[in-house]
Amino acid sequence: MSDDLILYTNPQSRGMIARWMLEEVGVAYRMVVLEYGAPMKAPDYLALNPMGKVPTLVHNGAVVTECAAICAYLAETFPEAGLAPRPHERAAWFRWLFFGAGPLEAAIINRALGIEVPAERERSIGYGNFTRVMDTLEVAVSASPYLAGDRFTAADVYLGAQIGWGLQFGTMERRPAFETYWARLAGRPALARASATDDVAG
Repeated sequence: MSDDLILYTNPQSRGMIARWMLEEVGVAYRMVVLEYGAPMKAPDYLALNPMGKVPTLVHNGAVVTECAAICAYLAETFPEAGLAPRPHERAAWFRWLFFGAGPLEAAIINRALGIEVPAERERSIGYGNFTRVMDTLEVAVSASPYLAGDRFTAADVYLGAQIGWGLQFGTMERRPAFETYWARLAGRPALARASATDDVAG
């Protein structure tokens, strides 16, 4: 255990993405499990994350929230893990990491909530429509074995987790390209470790 890195999370949350990323990085950290409700809205936690949500990463006193930011931060802070982009990978790495944090998540959540954007309002919505997002995601996972090229990076942790959940819970279309991509990631030891720890904590 280490107080240099502390992850505030809940097993039934997006904190699983941060857990997976931490396991990929391979550094010691301490996990603090917060229950939904009052513990996440307590003043001491709101001082770290005013949103009152998880995950929140604290590294030597510095606070990072939002899963995509946590993945990018850990990749850059621990370059020896090889999860940050090389110079020729940077464009794809940033493009797809933030596509996942913006259009992809928004489209999936809106679809899950039954919110459909009227065709005449699509230009006002960052993602346009759900089908276009799925088509774009298919392009992303089909262009190369991994999102930034031929090797696994933090971008695959972030989008991979979303695709894995989407296929598991039916919140995204089950396309062959998505299943093939997820199959490359599903057996990673770091993911298994993160899942096992979350199962115990849950």
